[in-house]
Amino acid sequence: MEKRATNGADFVVSNEKAKSQTVAQVVRIARKSRLDHADFLYVCQQARKKLGLIKPRKERKLPQLLSESELKRFFREIQNCGDVQHEIMLKFLFYTAVRVSELVRIRVSDVDLERCKIFIDQGKGAKDRYILFPASFCLVLKSHLHARSQNRYLFESQRNSPFTPRRVQQIVQDYRRRAGVARAVHPHLFRHQMITYLTAQGLSDAQIQLISGHESKKSLEIYQHLALNTVEQAYQEAVRSIAI
Repeated sequence: MEKRATNGADFVVSNEKAKSQTVAQVVRIARKSRLDHADFLYVCQQARKKLGLIKPRKERKLPQLLSESELKRFFREIQNCGDVQHEIMLKFLFYTAVRVSELVRIRVSDVDLERCKIFIDQGKGAKDRYILFPASFCLVLKSHLHARSQNRYLFESQRNSPFTPRRVQQIVQDYRRRAGVARAVHPHLFRHQMITYLTAQGLSDAQIQLISGHESKKSLEIYQHLALNTVEQAYQEAVRSIAI
């Protein structure tokens, strides 16, 4: 039994080594032929097709959302800790469903308080877009910017530099522990949480796509005739009843 197990392990190592060598050889040929990225992808697709290889589908797991009580407990703990900027930043993350990588790059000049919109410069997929925030949150943001009049970015650390995505993740984890929330909490969870909430409030997929900046190639034709201003009222009505 022990010998067979060893042979099995050797076979796995040998097989992985052969795969690595094959990949390295393909890359060398591509470089020698001076293929650009698009041509290289085409060659790989054709090779996969000729060999009858099927690309395995990625398993998509549904996010484990927080319950209403867990969400309220999380934000109550932030209020108890007394860091006003943390409270505003994490509520903003929740209300807007913005990606954390986009959040940390928002400049003060991107904020339109009058229209409750914020410009996202080169978001995911290198695309510009606008996001919405609740009208009731306007005064909060206005006070925040007034108190930090020297800010270049909407949210800045004590070193007067923008937060990093990693730092925001650490902040979220710290409050999760303080609040005693056992479920995993991370910045992207708030995006899932808000999108789920808006769906429950009856907003269509097309409306949510515009609000969240999420793009589906299969349904692009549904979204092309819409503009963000067509969903503003639905968004504002939907978030009015949130109490965190």
